[in-house]
Amino acid sequence: MKKITFIVSVLALVMAQGCNTKVEKQEKVETNQNEESIFPKGERGSATNFTGNAHNYNLVENDSIYNTLAGNVYFEKSARSNWHSHPSGQILIILDGEGYHQLEGQPKQLMKKGDVIKCPPNTRHWHGATESSSLTQMYILPKTENGVVTWLEPVTEETYSAK
Repeated sequence: MKKITFIVSVLALVMAQGCNTKVEKQEKVETNQNEESIFPKGERGSATNFTGNAHNYNLVENDSIYNTLAGNVYFEKSARSNWHSHPSGQILIILDGEGYHQLEGQPKQLMKKGDVIKCPPNTRHWHGATESSSLTQMYILPKTENGVVTWLEPVTEETYSAK
């Protein structure tokens, strides 16, 4: 009888531990899904340069030593930049979500977390979030002594929705 009581006690303890472990894992998953971005959301982008809601946070201010700008842009679902170009090009590092990028004359490309995109100098392009996902990207603008950006017309719905 003592053996049965002991075995039942051990089984109850093991089952209780299993339940506790599952609760801890579930809490961790929920925490990961609600993590905040590494950078603040930043200032809302101008409606003259963006369709939808995009927010910019400067990380590296331009100066005469580094001649580089770097920042973070958060695009809400379907938000996107206007067509634009950079005299010395642009590097995009996708930190979270999914988005689109398009160089003029080329098909629209899907961007995902971990992608690194190079926009060639003086090449018209646009980028932004997909219809179903927000997008967080870091941008790097080198050689700012050549200029920073030339903003152009908005991306049409037809261009944004093209397959």
